Amino acid sequence: MQTGNGPVGHDVRVSEDVSEQTTGPSGDPTGRAAQAPTLVAPSLDDPVVNAASDALGGPLGARAWRPRVGSRGAIRTVARVLILLTLLTLGLGVAQRSPCYKTAWNGTGKQQYNHLCYTDVPYMYYGRGFDKSLTPYRQSDPATGNYGLEYPVVAGATMETAALLAQRLGDGTPDQVRWFYNVTTWFLIAFSIVCVLAVIGLAGRRPWDAAMFALAPGLLLTGTINWDLIAVALASVGMLAWARGKPVLAGVALGLGSATKLYPVFLLIPLLVLCWRAGRMREWSASAGTAAITWLAVNAPVMIFAFHGWKYFFTFNDNRPIDLGSPWFAIRHWWDWEPPNKNVVIIALVLAGWLGVALLGLMARRRPRFAQLAFLTIAIFVLLNKVYSPQYVLWLIPLAALARPRWRDFLIWQCCEVLYYLAVWYYLVWQAGPSNGNTRGLPDNFYVWAILLHIAGVVYLMVQVVRDVLDPRRDPVRADGVDDDPAGGALAGSSDVWAWSQPRTHRAQHGTVSEPELASA
Repeated sequence: MQTGNGPVGHDVRVSEDVSEQTTGPSGDPTGRAAQAPTLVAPSLDDPVVNAASDALGGPLGARAWRPRVGSRGAIRTVARVLILLTLLTLGLGVAQRSPCYKTAWNGTGKQQYNHLCYTDVPYMYYGRGFDKSLTPYRQSDPATGNYGLEYPVVAGATMETAALLAQRLGDGTPDQVRWFYNVTTWFLIAFSIVCVLAVIGLAGRRPWDAAMFALAPGLLLTGTINWDLIAVALASVGMLAWARGKPVLAGVALGLGSATKLYPVFLLIPLLVLCWRAGRMREWSASAGTAAITWLAVNAPVMIFAFHGWKYFFTFNDNRPIDLGSPWFAIRHWWDWEPPNKNVVIIALVLAGWLGVALLGLMARRRPRFAQLAFLTIAIFVLLNKVYSPQYVLWLIPLAALARPRWRDFLIWQCCEVLYYLAVWYYLVWQAGPSNGNTRGLPDNFYVWAILLHIAGVVYLMVQVVRDVLDPRRDPVRADGVDDDPAGGALAGSSDVWAWSQPRTHRAQHGTVSEPELASA
């Protein structure tokens, strides 16, 4: 428990499950909050923010004016602040890559690892034929003889656009690769702003929870490593469209996101579980069908005219060996063993994990929130995959902010990710070996422990989310009884049609128990 003094001299105490409004015996809000709930004040809701607020004058005072839900002026103020914080975070991340930027990523030795400034962007420019004005997917690089663009088509189109702009802006100069990085960074910044705005919309009466995305160390360190922020923003927009009761638009966004990186399509899995439980399969079918049509529409031209290049994304990932960051890498290091038919084994384990998420969603006494099951679904895929690139943390940050909006747990997880980020680059320094005159770096055993630390951080946050699902009184979003699921859309407030475990009183409140059964209760 933390204690702080508000501006009016009142002691303000915040515990892990403190509720902001008075609730009745059934958990329903009573009094003024039932009529016009106010936006959650972080300094009165979160113990970490409560303690940190002492440096800025203390928590919000007991008599301070607090905007109500629906106050556009208040939401706009939150949005402006968080956009600025997002720009600051990404700006620091760009500045952190300045040693590599100055040498156009052509510095001696392992500069990009020693200075922690590696990014895939410049290497894609030279290594995938963009500097030669080759059309992605359709033209192969004469130097390598392969098509070599291992990204879905929306990511490829973004790269091609950035390459054309870089060649125009850097025409006649040796700075084209810098311009390619600059233009790509502008794109990623724009999508990061879209993402933070979407998270604000998804957070309901807790818009400040989006600060977890805006200030995430993972965003600072990995935001410009790859093109993942585009998919993250599209996935968040898809969730927001669902929350606004627009399943078709949600499908469009998820389809585009899956044509950028694969993972956004997996968000349809928790939606399927929740819609099945709530009897909202028509809305799910609209989203899933639209997502499939959208994905096919943007892929079809490349499939038709450059099939060999188009399918390279799938063949590349199918043939990709066990690589850095995965638990399989640690297993291979310690026991010199990897599973035969590793792709089949990994897919089976992921499907088993998703089955567990589905059972949790169907057996929990109260229907879980969309963001909770979405976080668990993507986290399982991230943990069990045969490679973990540092920027994959971006996939989880918005979902973590919505699923478990507690700064303590969020920062514990992010600290594990930061330590892994440091470890992976210094492990690559070590891999360079003394032959390059470099004896620094992180030996193999220490790097494997860093992998386990990353896994432990994700599992820790997953455990917190599962506990919230099993006991909604722990859930910061539902603790005060005001919100059901701000991201639920058609699911929010819906009665359960099918569920394995449901208290009789809960079914009675939601109209899923017959009158004779209610009388016998």
